[in-house]
Order: sequence, then C-alpha cells, then structure tokens
Amino acid sequence: MSSLEAIVEELKSLPPAELALAAGYIRRLKRLSPEEREEVLRRTAGALSKEEAEELERIIEEGCERVDERDW
Repeated sequence: MSSLEAIVEELKSLPPAELALAAGYIRRLKRLSPEEREEVLRRTAGALSKEEAEELERIIEEGCERVDERDW
C-alpha cells in the first residue's frame, strides 16, 4: 500500500468534524501560486463597505493595542 493510499484509508475513518480539520490542514500545506493568490484577492476585494472597514479597523486598534495584566 502506498503512502497516499494509507492516508486515504485513515481519512475515511475520521468523523466529519475531524475530516474537516484534516482538509483545512492539507489546504494550508499547499502553497498558492501567484495566480491563485491574485484570484483570492479579487474575490474578497471590496467585501466590506467603507464604513465596515473603518469600524473593523477601529475595533482592532482598540482591542489589540492594550495589555490586560490579569490575563496570561
């Protein structure tokens, strides 16, 4: 049995939630070509309105630039 066949057999035995995690991991292992990156950018460009983008930026600036000494 080849490595690929062994992996496929392992994947077949996973429950759906873990199979989804494995699929995500496999996708992250694959490097995107420049063309694929451009396509992703094209599909997501303009997804937020100007107001939504400004609100998101404000939330990030307010929530990410503080240290909570009671937290880890």
